[in-house]
Amino acid sequence: MLRLSHGGRESSIGGRRRQVASGERPRTRGIIAPVKENLTEGQILRALERLAGLLKERQVQGEICFLGGAAMVLAFKARPSTKDVDAVFEPPQVIRDLSLLVHREQGLPESWLNDAAKGYVSTRHDVAVGDLPQFESLRLTAPTAEYLLAMKCMASRIPGRPEDRGDVQDIQFLIQRLALRSAEEAMAIVARYYPEDRVPPRARFLLEDIFEELGGGP
Repeated sequence: MLRLSHGGRESSIGGRRRQVASGERPRTRGIIAPVKENLTEGQILRALERLAGLLKERQVQGEICFLGGAAMVLAFKARPSTKDVDAVFEPPQVIRDLSLLVHREQGLPESWLNDAAKGYVSTRHDVAVGDLPQFESLRLTAPTAEYLLAMKCMASRIPGRPEDRGDVQDIQFLIQRLALRSAEEAMAIVARYYPEDRVPPRARFLLEDIFEELGGGP
């Protein structure tokens, strides 16, 4: 099971782990033109299947927990695509190295799989397998709806450009999925995962605006 480092504590997935040999040149299947648009569910699943195959070849057991847009696409089916796959994963260096091979083979963005959002991971790391596909050498998980809502509220990104989705629509989807009736209910969920002094003031303001738009109370 995927565990994360908190407060200097470090742990890892159980099972055999072997680093990619130094200087090893992985086999390639040909290189195609890079993808410039958002990644669809099908593209992500094909990439993950290949990544799982590469892990199996090296007798490494991997685990990926999707965050952000990837969780919305794969776990919640809330939208058809995402800019990239935000995640936390183990073993980190092996998966980074192999994801670059998948990038070259399938023409994906170089950072199609990245851990740029790991700063939003809570010490209360509530995840589930749900309906996510599973591979012999790669376990996939995603945050629960409550946890993902809390993450999205912590980010509270407002779309600044047409290509920038922001977090508003995802927060609206999760609020409706959880049948929340007020910003106070949503903030109570955020408080389960993050200390009050870490929650940005814009999170409450954004939630109040969203509930006003949805016709709910503050």
